[in-house]
Amino acid sequence: MFHPVLIVNPFSSRVDERTVHAVEQVLRPVATLRTERRGHAAELARAEAEAIVVLGGDGVANEVLNGLDADVPVGFLPAGGTSVLARALGLPRDPVAAAHVLVAGRTRRISLGRVNGRRFGFAAGIGLDAAAVRSVETRGRTREGRRSGDAVFALDLLREIRRYSEPALEIDGLRRAAFALVANTDPYSYAGPLALHVAPHARFELGLDLVAPERLRARAVPRYLRYATTGRGQDRDPGIVHLHDRDLIEITCDRPLPVQADGEDLGDSDRIVLEAEREAVSVLC
Repeated sequence: MFHPVLIVNPFSSRVDERTVHAVEQVLRPVATLRTERRGHAAELARAEAEAIVVLGGDGVANEVLNGLDADVPVGFLPAGGTSVLARALGLPRDPVAAAHVLVAGRTRRISLGRVNGRRFGFAAGIGLDAAAVRSVETRGRTREGRRSGDAVFALDLLREIRRYSEPALEIDGLRRAAFALVANTDPYSYAGPLALHVAPHARFELGLDLVAPERLRARAVPRYLRYATTGRGQDRDPGIVHLHDRDLIEITCDRPLPVQADGEDLGDSDRIVLEAEREAVSVLC
């Protein structure tokens, strides 16, 4: 039996005191620490601990990954709107059920990605999806501090397509593309219960995968959606730049473009360096 520090984001979509109490009953943490502001989870992750368990969504999970300064096991309980990282690790969607899985103490060594130095667990994007992330963020949050969900993100993504339909960046000095999606695992994300297999060959144990359409035409959108939902076809499409298991990917943009990591807006950049940090962290699973 391990004795973790529990880091809780009280603003996550599916966090309330009843859930926190139920998780505590399963994990018996030595301390429960609640985040109070953006970036606070990274500070809390530096606490001395036998293990760290995070209750919240992908934003707080990303902060913890970037705050870790010791090689301690870390677990992620899905309590956000999408919680891609926890689900991609195979955990149940219910945070209390996931806690019962973690309490066994099994670990798995996984790689992480870095985009301009910022760690990410499952995905980073340059251009289109990063612009949609920003659009959702600018809508603001509820009085409880919660962001809009998957449906709003999908709508904002469709609205941004026109702005990111033509080549605007160059990958590794080789080919141009309209935008870039970089995956550290498969699925890339989820739309409700539906897994999106943008880079179906990506794995936590490997380097980074990249998928980047050279152009995005309206008539091609159904085809790309088929690729994402089935996980087949994108690596054979001559109109898509596809890289697999890379340690380093460098992207130069024609103008500063939005960048996101694990759904967090990192601002604009015209030069992006993506690196694989192999076997970076032990995760409870």
